Amino acid sequence: MLCMNTYDQEYIDECRAKIASQISAYKQLVSTARKLAGPKRSQLDSAVEPFEPVFFNNMVLVLDNYFVHRSRTIEKKDGNPLNEVRVLCSSMMSNGGIVAADKTIKLNPATSVLRHQVGDEIELSEEDFLRLSKAFFAEIESKFL
Repeated sequence: MLCMNTYDQEYIDECRAKIASQISAYKQLVSTARKLAGPKRSQLDSAVEPFEPVFFNNMVLVLDNYFVHRSRTIEKKDGNPLNEVRVLCSSMMSNGGIVAADKTIKLNPATSVLRHQVGDEIELSEEDFLRLSKAFFAEIESKFL
């Protein structure tokens, strides 16, 4: 597929809704499990705790894949949220979940959404993912509409 220079608002909204639906399913699952756990809630929490970053790391891969053919020329390489998602995905896929440097992107931890530095383990919380996806969609809309 050729690179994408624009996305329709309808497509962006559909992707945003799909992300929201998956987050809602996660929250519903955890909430229902906690209600059913009763006095064994601490056991459940010890199972949910390591699952949260697995789920939300994978959600970053999903988010990126919805826009995987976006033009790198339009995206730029200035450390914006699109770049941050690109670096996180590449690091998860090719560097064992440890943030790797990307010589083509000027990602500054001090100005990035999640403030990851090279060498950090990628373990996103729900809150992390919500901030990152909000910034990602805003950047998609500002550059690709």
